[in-house]
Amino acid sequence: MPQKLPDYIAANKHRFVEELKEFLRIPSVSANPDFEDDVFDAAEFVKGKLLEAGADVAEICPTAGYPIVYGEKMVDPALPTVLVYGHYDVQPADPYDLWESPPFEPTERNGSLYARGACDDKGQVYMHIKAFEYMVREKALPCNVKFMIEGEEEVGSANLGNYITENKARLKADVILISDTSMLGIDTPSITVGLRGLAYLEVEVTGPNRDLHSGVYGGAVANPANVLAQMIASLHNSDGSIAIPGFYEEVLAVSPIEKEAMARIPFNEPEYKAHLDIAQVGGETGYTVYEKTSVRPTLDVNGMWSGYTGEGAKTVLPSKAFAKISMRLVPNQHPDTISELFTKHFKSLAPASVKVKVTPHHGGEPVVVPVDLVEYQAASRAYEATFGKVPIPVRSGGSIPIVALFEKVLGLKSIMMGFGLDSDAIHSPNEKFDLANFYKGIETLPMFYHFYTQAKSGK
Repeated sequence: MPQKLPDYIAANKHRFVEELKEFLRIPSVSANPDFEDDVFDAAEFVKGKLLEAGADVAEICPTAGYPIVYGEKMVDPALPTVLVYGHYDVQPADPYDLWESPPFEPTERNGSLYARGACDDKGQVYMHIKAFEYMVREKALPCNVKFMIEGEEEVGSANLGNYITENKARLKADVILISDTSMLGIDTPSITVGLRGLAYLEVEVTGPNRDLHSGVYGGAVANPANVLAQMIASLHNSDGSIAIPGFYEEVLAVSPIEKEAMARIPFNEPEYKAHLDIAQVGGETGYTVYEKTSVRPTLDVNGMWSGYTGEGAKTVLPSKAFAKISMRLVPNQHPDTISELFTKHFKSLAPASVKVKVTPHHGGEPVVVPVDLVEYQAASRAYEATFGKVPIPVRSGGSIPIVALFEKVLGLKSIMMGFGLDSDAIHSPNEKFDLANFYKGIETLPMFYHFYTQAKSGK
């Protein structure tokens, strides 16, 4: 990072971090009803900080679930409008015992801030709020800005679609700006130009009508946990490909040009394995690690449970076994279609000794952003101005389902300027956000506003 921070950011670094810590102390876990009040408190926090930063309007917008925080500052209706999207809810912090410091007591270590939500997405949302404050205080806001910060992203954004459909006029803008992704490295800026889609399901396998004594009944009655394990094991072929009939039928092939560009992305496999403490990489044969995690679809078990899992021994043959399964999708794959294919195939795997139930949860469509857009070029120039390097366009393995929704309902492209790192352990214990990236984001985002407004004005 070649340049020193602008004076305003440098002078307020400590305050910015202390405010972010206050935000991170709010355990806004949307997936767990025990944290309901905290999720609402986080929404109030965002509203207050938007007003403090200089928004003319900031309000809590109720939904059937958790609220959306809307804010805006309109400089001139004739100027472009940037709509910032983010989320204030966070993933559950479990398992707590694997955290080196309490997940909701933000702790600085080795230049990073550790807490649940530090990177995903509170740290990056707050980066936008402080970048906005910086532009307002320095009288350098070149265009209009609107904020839409939701509280249900981690549980599928179930109510966001209705909100944006009902508020299309209010949300009118020229581009959506999102920071909920990562960069290739702290000195290797990149812009996310693709996201995988998602199909998320829960499966339930039922055997006997109650838990049984494993000595009295074991060997005669099918064990749902054993059956579920066998069914899940059969979902992949020996080459790592997914064994569901029709699963790959609509997969869009990657062009040779894009494949060549992917090969130029810096990647060190020994470092990758050492960082994860694994002896070898897995997955689909015939593809690089980057291809496996960005342009190929996947199927993974996110959790399995059955029988007795407490301390000590309890010799039961369980009545039920469960698993949560996610499938990451690539262009042309539709979550509803894939969910149907999975359901049909999974049920066909079950022996007559058990009953199977498949419950689809949330999903989202894959997205690809063209690099020749004015919006992308403005983001590229912004990174180059602050990092001294042209950013690399990359496809992310993750999913932000609402990006496709924004384009469908609002007709807007999304530019994904993430400042996290793959090593930030989002969704895992010891999540962090490098403070150098936090500050750099506050510096870089205003440059996007500047270059984008300039481009839209024809300058």
